[in-house]
Order: sequence, then structure tokens, then C-alpha cells
Amino acid sequence: MKIRSNKAWSTHMPMLIKCVQMSDGPVLEIGSGLFSTSLLHWLCYEKGRKLITYENNLDYFSFAKSFQSRNHRIRFIKDWDEIDTEAKMHWSVVLIDHTPEERRKIDAIRLKDKADYIIIHDTDCESKYGFDEVWPHFKYRYDWRGCRPWTTVVSNFKDVSKIEKPNITK
Repeated sequence: MKIRSNKAWSTHMPMLIKCVQMSDGPVLEIGSGLFSTSLLHWLCYEKGRKLITYENNLDYFSFAKSFQSRNHRIRFIKDWDEIDTEAKMHWSVVLIDHTPEERRKIDAIRLKDKADYIIIHDTDCESKYGFDEVWPHFKYRYDWRGCRPWTTVVSNFKDVSKIEKPNITK
């Protein structure tokens, strides 16, 4: 398995924890990861919440597959368009952290009316990944800039400006 790791890949964790704790419905992870998949698995496991993880990289898929359970489904896809965003499912939390990074804006917009909280990682690269095209589609936006890379939470249903800032010391 060829999985690399970097501390910067975990900077979405404070917002993931907050949003999962502020909600109680199903969770969607678009792009698995060493940090997010295990964290979401255990946060959802404790409450019996449905969690679906989609991955397009076989190495990360192999890692994520170890978390497959009754409530946590892991799906390998070749094309991100295979995620059915037209279904009647409404997600409590969606994490968008997949590759290629330029694809994140497309999926954030596709899910804009399908989730209470959408968490997008690496938003400090706003112009590089086209996130400036995403923000007008949402009523609420909260940028967490506690450390880089930044994470943004957007919603058309929940006022994310009320998210309490985590107390993190460097």
C-alpha cells in the first residue's frame, strides 16, 4: 500500500468533530483519508449513524475498506460523477476532500441543497481550486483558519457562523 501521510492533512478534524457533534443524521465522505475516515467511522459508530465513504484511489480504498461495517459503507468509484447526488438522501454532514482537488468545487455545488453542513478541506487554495465559484451558492460560510491548510464549512440550512472556534494552541 502506497499511502503517504502529513500532519497538514488533518487540519479539517476540528470542523469534522464540531459538525458531526452538532448533527444526528447520515454522513458522506468524498475522498477517504488516514485521518478523516477513522475519525468519522468512530464518531458515527458510537451513535449508530450511517456513513458512506467514496474513494477513487485503490491504495486509499484498501485502507478505508478496513472500516467497513454495518453502518459504514466504503465504495470504490472510477468517476466522481458516479455519486448519486440526485437521490432523495439528505446528509447531515458531507466532507469534501478528494482528488483531483479541482473537482471539489463541482461536488460542493452538486450537494448544496443535499446537506446541512458541507466541509471543504484545503480552502486556502481558493483561486487555484476555483472555490471562489462555490461561495455564491451558499447562504452561510465559516472559514476555519486555525492552521493551514484551511477548512471551510458551508450550508444553505444551518447558520455556520455560530460554530464555536476551537481553542487550539500551536
